[in-house]
Amino acid sequence: MADRKTISYQDIRDEVVARIQNRRWPQGTVLPTELELAAEFGCARATVNRALRELAERGIVDRKRKSGTRVALSPTKQAKLEIAVVRQTVEEMNAAYRYSLVSRDLMACPPWLQAKIGLTDPGQVLHLCCMHFADDRPFQFEERWINVQAVPHVIEADFLSVGPNEWLLAEVPFSDAEVAFSAVPASASLSEFLAVPTGTPLFQMERTTWFRSEPVTFVRMTFHQGYQMRTRY
Repeated sequence: MADRKTISYQDIRDEVVARIQNRRWPQGTVLPTELELAAEFGCARATVNRALRELAERGIVDRKRKSGTRVALSPTKQAKLEIAVVRQTVEEMNAAYRYSLVSRDLMACPPWLQAKIGLTDPGQVLHLCCMHFADDRPFQFEERWINVQAVPHVIEADFLSVGPNEWLLAEVPFSDAEVAFSAVPASASLSEFLAVPTGTPLFQMERTTWFRSEPVTFVRMTFHQGYQMRTRY
């Protein structure tokens, strides 16, 4: 173990995992309390809490308010998807990236969007349509709605040179996200933007992000024919 004066939450996390793996704490075992672990490791309770929260997110332990923390009976792995910058994705393919703003409209939030993202106090949204290219070939068509109430200064952004994906990641924090995947047939407009015949099956991803329970943005991203998304866990 590291010197107790410099112990980190990673040290505690790794030690807990080691004790589980060597069967010192078998599946179902109730762990010592945070106060007990803090005393053992000579650190603040907050350090222990952070370590156990990370292990709970990874499915290694189960945490309940009244019954404490116990080793999960069936440890699970969770796949994590990063909110990637399209520019970086394209450049990692060793391709030249190009972006184009198709349309930009300030509008009243439509009822379907209010219901979809849980917007209880509807106001205006900025509706953007954008194209992303790899080596001048269509890569992704992006249709996005941004909640102006959550991001008032978005009105000042023109998005002519920087896409909304990059802009939001740099300007606005988010605390929660929901992602949905589907296969969709190319509509007339999608077939034009992505240069495929109408009806061609395409990979589509929808994502909503919130900050402290307030919806920030909803985006629908449709990728070129044959696109694959991969993750490791």
